[in-house]
Amino acid sequence: MDVITRAARVFGNSPMLRMADRTLSFNECNIVVKAIASNLRSRGIHSGDIVVVVSPNTPEMIMLLLGLLKAGMIAAPLNNRFPEHRLSNTIKKLQPTLIVTSGTTSLPGSISIVELLEGDSLGTALYAASSTSTVPANNNSMAMPDMAESMEEMERPVTIIHTSASSGEAKAAVHSFANHWYNARGSNENLPFGPGDCWLLSLPLYHIGGYALLFRSLISGGALAIPDHDETLDRSLFNFPLTHLSLVPTQLYRLLTDQQSTARLHKMKAVLLGGSSAPKSLIEDALQKEIPIYLSYGSTEMGSQIATTPEPISRAQQNSGIILSYRELTVAKDGELLVKGPCLFQGYLQGGVIQPQTDNEGWFHTSDIGSVSNNNTVTVLGRKDNMFISGGENIHPEEIEKALMMIEGIREALVVPVTDKEYGQRPVAFIQTDKGKITDESAIMEAMHAMVGKLKSPTRYFRIDEWTTLPGSQKIDRVWYRKEVSAPGSLAFEP
Repeated sequence: MDVITRAARVFGNSPMLRMADRTLSFNECNIVVKAIASNLRSRGIHSGDIVVVVSPNTPEMIMLLLGLLKAGMIAAPLNNRFPEHRLSNTIKKLQPTLIVTSGTTSLPGSISIVELLEGDSLGTALYAASSTSTVPANNNSMAMPDMAESMEEMERPVTIIHTSASSGEAKAAVHSFANHWYNARGSNENLPFGPGDCWLLSLPLYHIGGYALLFRSLISGGALAIPDHDETLDRSLFNFPLTHLSLVPTQLYRLLTDQQSTARLHKMKAVLLGGSSAPKSLIEDALQKEIPIYLSYGSTEMGSQIATTPEPISRAQQNSGIILSYRELTVAKDGELLVKGPCLFQGYLQGGVIQPQTDNEGWFHTSDIGSVSNNNTVTVLGRKDNMFISGGENIHPEEIEKALMMIEGIREALVVPVTDKEYGQRPVAFIQTDKGKITDESAIMEAMHAMVGKLKSPTRYFRIDEWTTLPGSQKIDRVWYRKEVSAPGSLAFEP
């Protein structure tokens, strides 16, 4: 019995997928997904085959991903915002059996989701599901973990999720069923999400933070809300009965500028904040408005969350909470964070072969620099591959960025190195200030000298109105800014 059928038996007619005009229960989703899995098999797709999916978040995409999971196939969702040549190069490396698109992207040899469903619309599928006898829920969700853990195929690959490529080329991370299962269990044990709850699918399904919500829902019985592709985040807050929300700092900042959105956030059970360091001023603003903020640290390779605060924070803090269940974390001599456990991915797909990425003791080297306290609290200082040397001292850009964002008026900051004849490299900063607030540069320099010292203080400051981000992501494209500042005469920014 597969995990989707189990979810239908446990949660029955409880909502699983909420859309603008309808709701699908766990029973109904199981019926639709079963038909999709059968359709895939009838096309000659077998268990273990790779199926590429290129689509924005849609109900059809969710059903397809669940259909692949039920049929034992490997889902490889790709960023639909990538240009065609980049998609083609990525697909060539994956060597998939089938390529499915939303219909807006044209790729050689691909079929659209509508074609795959043989013209069947979600409305027709819903009618068929509603007119079919359903299985009542047994309301014993605690029995599910034991049932699932007895499955013989816990180690079979189920997804290929690419890393965000924030500091280099995206890597194809292969996750097993067990990786997703245990990540979701640890997350749900720390941050409850069950029947009656509703989590907005605000993150793309081709990123681990989006896909991970599918397993959290299947395990715990909470519903997922899928907004229309052109719907703004603030509108989604009012179009669904949301209790849970995942945000990055930029999104939270925008929502807090609107009084109605702020009031809606205040009523939620949890706002999970991750992706990058949040300015102290932003956290303090959210806390003043009594927003239930949970801080988190995670990675694609570990299936999403690694550490999360055990409850809504009550003050601005630098750490990312405690290590969750089914994860192990230690610190190497050079300060690098190492992780392992049942959440850890199987490896990167390279040349059609899964290449494990652990050392002789089973640890995965995250390239994150940080610390772990005696009570398992995790503090992340920055990325090892972002570090540079200035005057013989190791400089972590993230440390400088956090200091900058403690200065009143600075909303977000990015620090990159520039070549210097005397010191080898020196930091320069790109800063985005709050609207209506002009932060005096001499005051910034004075504050930075006091907080981090002259060596770590940026030598130049460039004002930013809008950030250049990674395609399909809220993350700032650090590599782009590093290249831009290193190219002589190419800077189009004003100090």
